[in-house]
Amino acid sequence: MPPDASIKETQEGGPQRRRSWIRRFGSWLGAGVSALWHRPVLLLAACVAFVLLLSAFVVQPFLIPSSSMENTLRIGDRVLVNKLAYRFGDEPRRGDVIVFDGTGSFRQSEPGENPVTGLIRGTGAALGLAEPAATDYIKRVIGVGGDRVTCCDKRGRIKVNGEPVDEDYLFPGDAPSSDAFDIVVPEGKLWVMGDHRGRSRDSRDHLGEPGGGTVPVGQVIGRADWIAWPVGHWTALHRPPAFDGIPGAAGSHG
Repeated sequence: MPPDASIKETQEGGPQRRRSWIRRFGSWLGAGVSALWHRPVLLLAACVAFVLLLSAFVVQPFLIPSSSMENTLRIGDRVLVNKLAYRFGDEPRRGDVIVFDGTGSFRQSEPGENPVTGLIRGTGAALGLAEPAATDYIKRVIGVGGDRVTCCDKRGRIKVNGEPVDEDYLFPGDAPSSDAFDIVVPEGKLWVMGDHRGRSRDSRDHLGEPGGGTVPVGQVIGRADWIAWPVGHWTALHRPPAFDGIPGAAGSHG
């Protein structure tokens, strides 16, 4: 082969090698950019999945949608609902603030909802970014199974098993109840009321309905343990001492 032929082939092969290298570099660069683009998306998806799992089984943020629990809880507060509180043999006790599904007790049927809208709203509610389902309620436990809850004594106080309760957590100026009632709570059920009695639709308002206003223990979603938002409202929700001296239905202290 003549020397000039070899030089010609080398000269022709140079541009081809450069084009090949450019194609490989472009492919590598594109893959890198794609990986960088997808990495935060995947990370975000993993974080959302983790929070949703945590919300479903351990602790759920719950947006307060109404004034029925003022001043303990205010509209817009986010409380952390402990879903493990009653999973291992413990049951709701008098004074606990609970979140429960009111289907069959406070609401006789679930409202219709577009599936897509329901999924978006449910995801937002699980993250504490949207109002909870219309069937989810937050109230304070006043009576448990076997308790006799009556209203009211001569000083206007609610009585549980004959013992008056000094409810210092009530909204300022509220009476314990404007309606008289006398009920024995069935076993496995709860009598619940809001702290803002003048604004709360609770067990009193459902006395004539199936279930008699009581909530099945099995419908309890969890116990509200903390106010997590806003920052100025950060606090733990403790069981008030008002129920410490209440005797059980059989005469023992509950």
